[in-house]
Amino acid sequence: MERVTRSPDETESFGRELASRLQPGDVVLLEGGLGAGKTVVVRGIVRGLDSTDHVSSPTFVLVHEYRGRFPVAHADLYRLSGHCGSGGPGFGRVPGRQFRGAC
Repeated sequence: MERVTRSPDETESFGRELASRLQPGDVVLLEGGLGAGKTVVVRGIVRGLDSTDHVSSPTFVLVHEYRGRFPVAHADLYRLSGHCGSGGPGFGRVPGRQFRGAC
């Protein structure tokens, strides 16, 4: 799926729309350069899953977990694998937890 948005509000709204289609176990991979709006999409997904958690880029911590109707792991896979699309080693697995998320 490809979507062009023209503002942060429109980008976040797309994330909310996407969240309405997600089920536990789904994986969403987002690809784009610095400032493309990946974290804004994730914020929309998190809000769409009824969470008020603060959403920020995982660049320096690799993974953020957000609570909502089901957990979301927001991972920066670029630093692990060179690009989001490859999934990187161990994607979706953190000891003791099974995450479903977006990168």
